[in-house]
Amino acid sequence: MSTARQIYFGIVLHNHQPVGNFPLVFEQAYQQAYLPMLKAMEKHPSLSFSLHYGGPLTDWLKQNHPDFFQRLDDLVRKGQVEIMGGGYYEPILPAIPDADKLGQIAKMSSFIRHQFGSEPTGLWLAERVWEPYLAKILAQAGIKWTLVDDTHFRLVGLEAKDLFGYYITEEEGYFLKIFPGSKSLRYFIPWRPVEEVIAFLRSEASDEGIKIIVLGDDGEKFGVWPGTYKHCWQEGWIDKLFTALEDNQEWLRTVKLGDYIKKFPPSGRIYLPCAAYDEMLEWALPPGKSWQYVCLRRQLEEEGRQDVIPFMRGGFWRHFLVKYPEANRMHKKMLRVHKKVHKARTLNEIGCGLDELWRAQCNEPYWHGIFGGIYLADLRATTYRHLIQAETKADKVLRENKLKVKKVPDHPLNLSWEQIDFDGDGFEEILIDTDVFSLYLSPEEGGSIFEWDVHGKNCNLLAALARRPEAYHRLLTETSPVKQSSPEDKTVVSIHDLIKIKDQDLSKLLVYDRYPRSSLLDHFFSLNTKLNDFASNSYVEFGDFINKPYQATLRRRDRKLQIRLKRKGIFKRSGEELPVEINKEILLEADREELAVNYQFKNLSNSMIEGVFGNEWNINLLGGGHNELAYYQIPGLAMEDRLDSYGELEGVAQVILGNRGLSIEIEAKITPKIKLWRFPVETISNSEAGIERLYQASCLVFLLPFSLAPDEAISLRLDWVVKP
Repeated sequence: MSTARQIYFGIVLHNHQPVGNFPLVFEQAYQQAYLPMLKAMEKHPSLSFSLHYGGPLTDWLKQNHPDFFQRLDDLVRKGQVEIMGGGYYEPILPAIPDADKLGQIAKMSSFIRHQFGSEPTGLWLAERVWEPYLAKILAQAGIKWTLVDDTHFRLVGLEAKDLFGYYITEEEGYFLKIFPGSKSLRYFIPWRPVEEVIAFLRSEASDEGIKIIVLGDDGEKFGVWPGTYKHCWQEGWIDKLFTALEDNQEWLRTVKLGDYIKKFPPSGRIYLPCAAYDEMLEWALPPGKSWQYVCLRRQLEEEGRQDVIPFMRGGFWRHFLVKYPEANRMHKKMLRVHKKVHKARTLNEIGCGLDELWRAQCNEPYWHGIFGGIYLADLRATTYRHLIQAETKADKVLRENKLKVKKVPDHPLNLSWEQIDFDGDGFEEILIDTDVFSLYLSPEEGGSIFEWDVHGKNCNLLAALARRPEAYHRLLTETSPVKQSSPEDKTVVSIHDLIKIKDQDLSKLLVYDRYPRSSLLDHFFSLNTKLNDFASNSYVEFGDFINKPYQATLRRRDRKLQIRLKRKGIFKRSGEELPVEINKEILLEADREELAVNYQFKNLSNSMIEGVFGNEWNINLLGGGHNELAYYQIPGLAMEDRLDSYGELEGVAQVILGNRGLSIEIEAKITPKIKLWRFPVETISNSEAGIERLYQASCLVFLLPFSLAPDEAISLRLDWVVKP
């Protein structure tokens, strides 16, 4: 049956795996999503697609399934598929420097030219995070068009009827074409019956014959997301959809977006605000506001208030760097390494560490939403590994050039430091670099160490994460506006509408930290404080040293550096606040993988005081899931040896932590002998698998009881060594 009403349908699929994801995950996604979709496209040759494959996935496919690209190349050469560009390692483009934006886009475009013989004109924008100045950067990179969610367009007042074409935006006279991706289609496909999808598309067809509706979505949605492999492939939903699209081609035509802009004019000019897709804007809010936003939006939807909903907007992507200080410090580390790498690049294009820097800009570890993101310790560790590799290469190039210019015959030892506001909190941090490691300290936050990079192992030992509230924690304690799954529920529901709670007792494990999970932290406890009190954050702090400022002085003597941190504070006793002083001294040498810490705690009051001094360290050697490769050893003492074990031991003079998979082992020798508390820092976090416990670090607290007369002091020494 012919009809004059027509509509074009742009199908844009984004296929991506983050840098550092497990090979097993890549293979599963390949077998359950990427390969089945390729086969489906081959089976339906009259349909057109715009496809994007992220660089980490591209690299894996080239190595593990090279025939995949041969088959995809056939579809490109036949005109059925166009390949879109993007930042090669899937960075959030506004979060990285312009030189890296252009470089990553150029790397992806070069691959597409070499592999497919075509020039990419379109770009997949990671997480659809848009900021207005991107128009200039993308245009400079040779990109003609991109797509974002229709959310962006609604925020400037466009209505549903305006979202069936593309618009032109500009920055400083650089022009870019932008398509709105349909949120309605994202929630229809593949969750609704195919008949409903076709009926929806038919309802939007028009007599004009130039309307286009665009689905821009993740390829993993079709096979990897919960329940979708069975639904999409075993039960044939995708084949049914593609068959229906073919059967209705007289009025419903799939089209590559690059072809559409060649054939039809723009719908107008537009200037879009900083935005992302709706869910991202929700996740970027503080947890309390995020929960309120979800509840209010659901209420308005139930009331049919479509007149109000378009005026609701959530947060701003960059606020993730406020919400998660650990992400901010990783981001600022990336910016610091960027400066070194690009300086070295002017001297040595090949060996400057540029590709390692770009790998470290992969977006997932810098934020968190329905997927694990920053809560995944492996992804954080991978990001730091690439940052350390990049920095080591850049430093080598810069130092060799310095020696060459100064004509110095010998290789001098590297021992440098600077005091700067590294993380943008208004206070100076101390950044120390040697030949073998880097050490970052915050005098303002309790004289703590928040980064310890071991160069030879490309490992930040202190890549921990604090336990903090999340909006979805309310699902464990309150009536939820979001659907929760149950074993009896057979309905296939969008991952955005479905929350799986893996353990109904998780609410009992919700614990929130009072301070960042850094190291070299100073506590005062009563004599009856227990490990469980501390681990559950239900203890009383009897000092004022946590997160409080220390005075810092640095002194270098030849190859040695001394950092002294001092604070006069209080010790609480029976309603009194008695003056006490902590002096801690860090000693290191330029070429030795050793860190010595000397403590002196002195009673400045006129009264006798007694209690327990505790020195806290949070070390991440990927010990989660009872990892048999990650272990403790305490010579002479029996203990459960996994890094996520829990317990206390008396008379400890030595403790070893290691991970055979990472080929790293560190040792602390303690004088005098102490009591040791250890427990895993675990968050209750959301991911594709559901709400679950995730390991973030192994917490060690070295405990030293004291009973001090006026002007009396005690000492504690820690000697850390990275073992060869």
